[in-house]
Amino acid sequence: MHLSNSIFTPPTTATHLPKFYKEPVFRIQAIKQSPGPIQELGIQKEAEKDLSKILRTEFAIKNIEKKVSSKKYKNLWPKPVLEALDEAIKQKKWQLALKIFGLLRQQQWYQARCQTFTKLIVMLGKCKQPEQASLLFEVMLSDGLKPSVDVYTALVSAYGQSGLLDEAFSTINDMKSVSDCKPDVYTYSILIKSCTKFHRFDLIEKILAEMSYLGIECSAVTYNTIIDGYGKAKKFEEMESSFSAMVESGSCHPDIFTLNSMISAYGNSGNIEKMEKWYDEFNLMGVKADIQTFNILTKSYGRAGMYDKMRSVMDFMQKRFFSPTVVTYNIVIETFGKAGNIEKMEEYFKKMKHRGMKPNSITYCSLVSAYSKAGFIMKVDSILRQVENSDVILDTPFFNCIISAYGQAGDVEKMGELFLAMKERHCVPDNITFAVMIQAYHALGMTEAAQNLENKMIAMKENSGKKLIQC
Repeated sequence: MHLSNSIFTPPTTATHLPKFYKEPVFRIQAIKQSPGPIQELGIQKEAEKDLSKILRTEFAIKNIEKKVSSKKYKNLWPKPVLEALDEAIKQKKWQLALKIFGLLRQQQWYQARCQTFTKLIVMLGKCKQPEQASLLFEVMLSDGLKPSVDVYTALVSAYGQSGLLDEAFSTINDMKSVSDCKPDVYTYSILIKSCTKFHRFDLIEKILAEMSYLGIECSAVTYNTIIDGYGKAKKFEEMESSFSAMVESGSCHPDIFTLNSMISAYGNSGNIEKMEKWYDEFNLMGVKADIQTFNILTKSYGRAGMYDKMRSVMDFMQKRFFSPTVVTYNIVIETFGKAGNIEKMEEYFKKMKHRGMKPNSITYCSLVSAYSKAGFIMKVDSILRQVENSDVILDTPFFNCIISAYGQAGDVEKMGELFLAMKERHCVPDNITFAVMIQAYHALGMTEAAQNLENKMIAMKENSGKKLIQC
C-alpha cells in the first residue's frame, strides 16, 4: 500500500484504509446558545480586565529594563523584576536577560535558585553563548549554590550546541564526582544529540557503552535522538539499524517522533518511495500521524515538485479534521516561491490571511526572497510596509533576507536604513548580516564602506566575550 492511496482515503481504523470515502449525509451539531446582554457585559468586562493586566505588566517590564544599568535599585518589587527576566529569556534576548539577572542579584530579597540558573543557561545555549553559560555557572558557585542535575545538563547542552564537545564530556565527568548529581538518561541523550549535530557519530557507541556500564537504559528519547541524527546525516542504514534496536529493546516503542524523523529523513533526500513506505509501516503499527507529519509530507512533495500530491495532503488533512497551521502555509508559500510560481505563492498567502492566520517573519522571508529572485523590488517595498504596520515579531533572519534583497537591487540607502532598524527592533546582526552587506558594497565598488563593516564585525565578536554579570 502506498501513501498516494492513503492520502486520498482517510482510514476508519488505525491500520486499514478504505478504497472509497463518502462525506456523511447528515451532521449533528450542538446548538450554541447566544449569550444574553448580561453575559455579554460580563465577557466585555473580563476582556477589559485582561487587557488592563497585560498593559500594566508590559509597563512594569519596560520600567525594569530602564533600571538594569543602575546599581542604586536594591529593593524593587519582586514581581516585575522576575516577569521582566522571564520575558527576556522567552524572547532569547540573552544580553538583556543577563543584565536583568544582575539587577535581580542586587536585590535585598534575592535568593539563588537552581531553576533560575537552569533557565538562563538553557537560553544561552540556544543563543550559542557557551562562554557566557560557563561564566554564569561560576556565578552560581560564587552564590553558594550547589549545582543540580538540571543545571549540569543545561551546561552540557550549551557546550554541545556550539560544538564544544570536549567541554561537554568534561562537564559530565564533573557530574560523576559530585554526590547526588550523577548524569541521567536525559543528560546522555542531550550529549548524543550534540554529537549527531556535528557528525561525531564515532562517539555514540562510546556514550552508549558508558551508559550501559553505569546501568542507565536508553529511553525512547535516546533512540529517537540517534535515529533523527542518522536521518539528518543521510546515514539511512544506521538509522534503520537504530530503529530495529529500539523495537528489539522491548521497553521502548516507536512513536510519533520516530515516524516524523524517519519520513523526514527520506523526504529531505528526495526518496519519496521510501518515505511513503515508512509512512505506511508506521500506520500499520498503529502510530497515528499528527500535524507535523502532514507538514513533513507537504514539504517533501513540494521539494520534489509533486504539487498534486502536496495539495492532496492538504485535502486529506481537512478530511481528517487537521486544520492547516501557519507552518503548513509557510511551507507551501516557500515551495511555490522557490519554484518561481509567484501567482500560486500569492494565492496561498491570501488563503492564509482569509483563514485568520497571522503571517510571521518566516512567511515574509519567503515572500521577500521570491520577489527579490524574480526582480520585483516594488513588491518587496509593499511587504516592508505591511510589516511596519503590523505587530509581527521580526528577527535577524528576516532582516538578513530583506537587506539582501535591497543589496542585490543596489539600493544601498535602504539597506543602511534596515541595518539601523535592527537595533530598534532589538535584533542583533550576525555574520550573515555583515557578509550580505559587505558583498553588496564590494559589488558597487564601495570598498571603504565594506572595510568599515568588517571592522565593526570584528569589534562585535570581541565584545561578545565580555562578562555581563559579575561574580
